[in-house]
Amino acid sequence: MTASPLLLNSRAAALLQVARNRAQTLRIATHTTDDADVFDFGVTAEGGLEAGLLLARICLADLADVRLIPAAGELPLPQVWVQTDHPVAACLCSQYAGWKLQTDDYFAMGSGPMRAAARSEQLFSELPETEGSLDGVQDAVGVLEAGQLPSVSATASLRSQLPENCRLQLAVARTASQAGNIQVVARSVETALHKLHALHFPLEVLISGTGTAPLPPVAKHDLQGIGRTNDAILYGATVNLWVRCEDDLITAIGPRVPS
Repeated sequence: MTASPLLLNSRAAALLQVARNRAQTLRIATHTTDDADVFDFGVTAEGGLEAGLLLARICLADLADVRLIPAAGELPLPQVWVQTDHPVAACLCSQYAGWKLQTDDYFAMGSGPMRAAARSEQLFSELPETEGSLDGVQDAVGVLEAGQLPSVSATASLRSQLPENCRLQLAVARTASQAGNIQVVARSVETALHKLHALHFPLEVLISGTGTAPLPPVAKHDLQGIGRTNDAILYGATVNLWVRCEDDLITAIGPRVPS
């Protein structure tokens, strides 16, 4: 796949500046931990629906439209709609929660474009470059799904895998929060792409995608929230992908992809 200088971290950093400027109306809070900027979208801060939509866009490096649309069918729940013309960069290079952050005092699942700055996951050996020269990355933006704000050891662990001297910015929300609820359910297209990758479908033919998934009620506990959001994607999502390839490629892969 050819390199594409989409500068995912710069795009996400611009959205975090919007979040900083609108912190009061978004009901979020900002902190500094070990020289990292931490944005609390739903740990101790209340957050909300609008904060959740913005958090999902940050996770997608601002390469996708994310919004709530009315309920469809018999399920009386709003749907999280995702639309992108850069599905691989937005969903796999950025949004996929492929960074397991674990220290003696902290655990989180990490996603967002900081992954494209680190490129430490095996998955990136098959994904395009998005940042240009990693030595020139000025911002590293991550999204953490966690019940606590990151500790000093957690930010140090992240920094050890990122380019030197970049500005680390982290947006954090627990699953059992409005913002965390939305950002997880906004992974319908990402989940479909990850399945296609597991089936060895050539990702370079994917050119656009849309997805919807029902937004469940916010859970009381994070573990329950993880169950609800995962069920919403796995059993309630509808994804459409646009590809540019020969019909026989679709025929070959089609029967193995769950409807």
